[in-house]
Amino acid sequence: MLRLLSFLFVFFCAAGFAQAADRQINPQAKSFKYSTTIEKERPELDDETKRLIAAYRKDPTQKNYEALRKKVAENYDEVVARKKAKLEELKQTAKHQSKIDEMQEIVDEMLADRENRINQTMSRFADARMRPGARENKDGYLPVLGAAQNVFIAYTPVTNAEYARFVKDSGHKAPKHWANGSVPEGKENYPVTYVSYADAAAYAAWLGSKEGAVYRLPTEKEWELAAGHMPKDADMNCAEGKGLTPVNAYAQTLSASGAVDMWGNVWEWTSTARTSSPAANTQAVKGGAWSSVRTDCRTENRAESRNPNQGYDTVGFRLVKEK
Repeated sequence: MLRLLSFLFVFFCAAGFAQAADRQINPQAKSFKYSTTIEKERPELDDETKRLIAAYRKDPTQKNYEALRKKVAENYDEVVARKKAKLEELKQTAKHQSKIDEMQEIVDEMLADRENRINQTMSRFADARMRPGARENKDGYLPVLGAAQNVFIAYTPVTNAEYARFVKDSGHKAPKHWANGSVPEGKENYPVTYVSYADAAAYAAWLGSKEGAVYRLPTEKEWELAAGHMPKDADMNCAEGKGLTPVNAYAQTLSASGAVDMWGNVWEWTSTARTSSPAANTQAVKGGAWSSVRTDCRTENRAESRNPNQGYDTVGFRLVKEK
């Protein structure tokens, strides 16, 4: 009996080793080194989805809406099924429990948030501004598909150079880490940090008065619509980096709206308040920072908030413009 058990142990170990040897390490994969799926950009829509979008936009009847929504739901459920399959794969192959926990969190989140995310996709598809070229940066602001028709989001977070003009013109206090109130040398195109929610709101009001337009911080929902799904292996400044990068350092990684730097680098203030207790009101921040793990940068992460009266070295902001 002992010999049999020893034989089985060696056999299964050898089989496991052979199975591991068959798996090829993917040097492009960031979330799981054996992953065969790379999502540098969100997947292209299939022909049937495109046909249903065109049919609804041409004739926005309830029948066409329901047909499109059914297809959107099917597409979403296919993605969930792939995530579940990956979870089961990780349970067998991952060396660290943290990888399994991360994927479990993503699956649970996708299931819990299913209706909201399908509705967000439908609102984008129904937006009259959805046309070729909608994601091209022409004047620094891009349409937030699915939001109000007059809402456009900034291509990048506000930079040190932009904030410096505000400080000089208005006399507003500079971020505390600026020596003598000046932008650190060589950091002009980096996102401004150590700005409180009130500082960000003051900048928006100043810019609006200068240009005769309405600028403000986005709501959490607007931010999520502008960002869209974060591709699993999108290039960004998080976890692997050692500090801030210029706002256009990862310009090849576009959000759903065409904006850049929405994931990683700095968390971004939103106008959505969170209440953790009757005495503690905080503001939601989105997108993760250079010091965040990738899973915390996900668009659907709604667990992060900050004290609106404080500035942080990992929090910046971008504006929306109402046209």
